[in-house]
Amino acid sequence: MRQMVKIVYICENTINGIFSALYDAWKESRDLEVGIALKGQVEHKLFCEYKNVREDEKKVIAVENLIKKHLGFHAYHDIYHALLSNDPYKGEAVFKVMQAARQIENSHKVMEHLSNPDVMKVFELSRKVANEAHLFTGFVRFRELENGILFSEISPNHQILTCISDYFTNRFPLEDWVIYDKTHHLFLVHQKRKTSFLMTGYELDQEFTEKVSDNEEQIVQLWKGFFTSISIKERESKNRQRGVLPLRYRTHMTEFS
Repeated sequence: MRQMVKIVYICENTINGIFSALYDAWKESRDLEVGIALKGQVEHKLFCEYKNVREDEKKVIAVENLIKKHLGFHAYHDIYHALLSNDPYKGEAVFKVMQAARQIENSHKVMEHLSNPDVMKVFELSRKVANEAHLFTGFVRFRELENGILFSEISPNHQILTCISDYFTNRFPLEDWVIYDKTHHLFLVHQKRKTSFLMTGYELDQEFTEKVSDNEEQIVQLWKGFFTSISIKERESKNRQRGVLPLRYRTHMTEFS
C-alpha cells in the first residue's frame, strides 16, 4: 500500500536544501515514485505523503560524492547548474536522473541519454543557467560607494552568483566588491586578496548603496557621454539593440539609468 503513495520531500530552494532532500529520498525511497518540492511552491495533492527536510552538511557532502562517483563530474556540473534554475520541478528531475543512471550499463554516460525527458530537462536547465551567467559577466555594472566598496545590483532569473564568482574574483582581486541578487536576495561578497562568498538572510540598505564616492558621478557622466558621442542617430536600430542587449538586462546598467 505504501508504494501507491507518492512521497514528496519539501526543502529550501538552495543547493544544500535540495541535496539534503535528495539524500533522504535516495536513502528512504530510491525505488519509489518520489517528489522534491520547494518550500513556498508546494502543490498539495491526494495520495501524497509530505516530509519536511532540514539542511544537513553531511547529507550534502554525501550526495555530492555519490553523484561524482557514480554519475561523473560532467553530470555533477549539469546537475549543480540545473539546481540553480528557477524551475520548481528541478529537484524531482535530478532525482529521476539519478534513478535512470541505475538502469544503464555506464552510469557516467547518463547525460548522453537525451531521449529521457528528465535527462533532457536537467540538460536544458543547466544550459539556461550557464547562458545567463555568461551574459551577466558582461552586463554587471559596479559603482563606487563612499567607503570605497564597489557595488552592483542585478536581477537574474536564476541563482547565478556562484557561477560568476570566479570571473569577478579573478578580474578584481585587489578590490572590495559586492554583487546583490535582487531576485533571490543573495549577496556575493569579496574582500581584497581573498575568495568571494555568498551571504543570505540580510536586507539591502538601499540608502547606503546610493551614497557614492566623489568621483563616481563624474565617471558616470563621462561614461554616458562616451556612448552618446559614438552613437549615430540616423543609424539607430532599436530591434538590433534589443537583440544584442535585451531590455530586462538594462535595469541596473549605467548606460540606461
